[in-house]
Amino acid sequence: MRFWGMVVFGVLGTAILLSLGIWQLQRLAWKQEVLRAIESKILAPAVKIPQTVLPDAHSLLPVRAEGRYKGDTVRVLVSQKIYGAGYRLITAFELVDGRTIMLDRGFTSVRSEIPSTPEGRGQVIGNLQWPQEIDSFTPENDLAANIWFARDVARLAEHLKAEPVLLVLRDSSFETEAATPLPKMTANIPNDHMNYAITWFSLALIWLGMSGYFLYRSRDPQS
Repeated sequence: MRFWGMVVFGVLGTAILLSLGIWQLQRLAWKQEVLRAIESKILAPAVKIPQTVLPDAHSLLPVRAEGRYKGDTVRVLVSQKIYGAGYRLITAFELVDGRTIMLDRGFTSVRSEIPSTPEGRGQVIGNLQWPQEIDSFTPENDLAANIWFARDVARLAEHLKAEPVLLVLRDSSFETEAATPLPKMTANIPNDHMNYAITWFSLALIWLGMSGYFLYRSRDPQS
C-alpha cells in the first residue's frame, strides 16, 4: 500500500511540475506575440504629431516633429545597466505650429557634465509615451537640485509650461545633441517565461528521479 502511495505521489508531482512548464511555454508564445506587436508599432513609419493627442490612442506612436528647444532642462534620475547612474534630460520643444511639447532627449551619466541644450531649429523622431513610473516608494522630486525621480508627464508639463505630451527621442538632426537617446524598445520589457519553463521542467526531472530513488529504497527485499 505504501509503495503504491509513493507511486501516485511521484506521478502526480511530476505531472503538476510538467504542466507548469508547459503553461510557461504557452505564456512565452503569448508574450512573444505581444512583443512583436509592440515592436511593429514602435518601428512603424513616423507621422506628424496629431493636433489632438490622446494617451490611450497614441501611446508609442512614432512621430516626427520640427521645432526648437526652449527653457530649462529637467533631470530625471535613472540607472542603466551599461552606463550606471545618470539622468534622462527632458526639455520643452516648441513646434513650428506654435505648440510646445516635451522631449526626452536621452541619457547622460552623473559623472558627466550636463550637456548644453542644442540651439536653432531641427527635426526629431521618436515615440510618444506616458510612462507609469510612480508608486508608493517614489520619493518627492528635489526641485531645488533639479533632480526628479520619475517621468510624471502631467507635473513635467506644468513645470516646463508645455502640453502633457512626451516624445522619447530616437533620432535627431541636431548636431550638438550630446545625450544618448534611450528609445522605447521591446528589449527593455521582461520576458523570462523560458527560464521559468526550464526551472519547472528541471524540477519535474528532479522530482521524478527522487521518486524513483525512494521507490527503489522502499522495494520489498523479499521480491
